[in-house]
Amino acid sequence: MNPIVEGINLVKVFGEGSEAVVAVDDVSISINPGELIVIMGESGSGKTTLTSLLGCILQPTSGRLFINGNEIDYKSQDLSLIRRKSVGFVFQLFNLIPYLTALENVMIAMDIGGIKDKEAEIKAKELLSQVGLSDRLNHRPSQLSGGEQQRVSFARSLANDPLVVFADEPTANLDSRNSASIVDLIEKLCRERKTAFAVVTHDASLRKNADRVVEMKDGKIINIEYK
Repeated sequence: MNPIVEGINLVKVFGEGSEAVVAVDDVSISINPGELIVIMGESGSGKTTLTSLLGCILQPTSGRLFINGNEIDYKSQDLSLIRRKSVGFVFQLFNLIPYLTALENVMIAMDIGGIKDKEAEIKAKELLSQVGLSDRLNHRPSQLSGGEQQRVSFARSLANDPLVVFADEPTANLDSRNSASIVDLIEKLCRERKTAFAVVTHDASLRKNADRVVEMKDGKIINIEYK
């Protein structure tokens, strides 16, 4: 099986000289189609920086990145275009546009991706139904619970049929009931859609659902547990 994302000897250094901090330290990792990877570690271990490198949000200080078999050329390629076509993101703070409805928040991701009007509306409704929000289409974020807002975020992350979705602490701001619901949703979307998910989390309940658990410390991968 060929990986859809592969990072080789990735290094990310913030700052210079005596103030330099090595956030990711010579990490090699791959993500295969349709698998669920959970990335764990203490705060400051490099989890979020690593997924930002793999998702083309950050450029590595050194190392190589391949997406769908093609090496990323940071000097000549439009990284925003790569993100739109290949990668989805779910953030801890939801990052929804407050004055748009749930439906519009999902549709706007497709508009940016080049899907217009009626086609985008139909697809957005299907995605929101898949995450259990078919009855909340016209509600704005302030009218939704934290768990519902996160479900909108997951629907939006899938709007352009990405190869992989990176989710950064998706249960961190939720109560235990909503956290459990989101954990179940992640596994459901991964298995039913055959979309790969790489989830940064402190939530140990995600371990049981994962194909792989990657543990990080001080910018390095210290253990990989295969399920």
